Amino acid sequence: MLTRTLEVKRNATSECANLSMPEAPGRECESRARTIRGSFPAWRVASARPTPSRTDWLPFVESQPKASDRVRHSESAIWFSVFMKKIMDVVASTILLIVLGPLMLAIAIAIKLESPGRVIYRSLRVGKNGRRFNCYKFRTMVTGSDGLKENLRRFNERRGPFFKIADDPRLTRLGGFLRKYSVDELPQLWNVLRGDMSLVGPRPHPVEDCAQYTSEHFRRLTVKPGVTGLWQVLARAHPSFETCMTLDLEYMNHWSLLLDCKILLWTIPAVLSGEGQ
Repeated sequence: MLTRTLEVKRNATSECANLSMPEAPGRECESRARTIRGSFPAWRVASARPTPSRTDWLPFVESQPKASDRVRHSESAIWFSVFMKKIMDVVASTILLIVLGPLMLAIAIAIKLESPGRVIYRSLRVGKNGRRFNCYKFRTMVTGSDGLKENLRRFNERRGPFFKIADDPRLTRLGGFLRKYSVDELPQLWNVLRGDMSLVGPRPHPVEDCAQYTSEHFRRLTVKPGVTGLWQVLARAHPSFETCMTLDLEYMNHWSLLLDCKILLWTIPAVLSGEGQ
């Protein structure tokens, strides 16, 4: 059962999801015979208590399960959830690309008419297992904005590797609106369909940001990055890099399909609030 007891607007650093969920990914599962490891959360076998069932589609669920049966039940539950997450990514991204296609086309035309340059901005990000990929976004800045970044770094309003300026002079007029409501990230649905990203997960960081990771931070690279995540819906405006990392690792520690669905629902009011930068 997931309980959301966070009041991030007041103290995002300490409010890192008081979630009563199963154990974390990559941690050892308690078992007499084996240890389950993986990129996604593994339930502690000691806590697995299958209830009596006669269902044919779960033959490993018995009225009096042995320890090995509980291990198989836990393993099967994990892989079934991972499989369903992949199915949800493909189906949802396909539907959204079709439904939002006309809107995305209109945005592309508006960007092209407002300023010269490419409509789609490609940012090199680090994904699962350290694999680099191009993360797609609608261009929201003037051409050559990356070259101006170092000159503006002294105005950075974020702590750590993050770089954000409230009134970034590189933003175009349309770009400011697109960022405010996160519309610039719609092309990342293509990243999801390609398998580079998931709908929900830790946000992919630029290569230069990953260079400042600690050993604990590299854990976030064991899962696919997401279009939205726990940090986006709970502490998006918080300037701390450590807050972002803490929430990302909390998501990984307590991952479930139910949590993904809740984050997707929480994303709607977060986007409509217009807190994007």
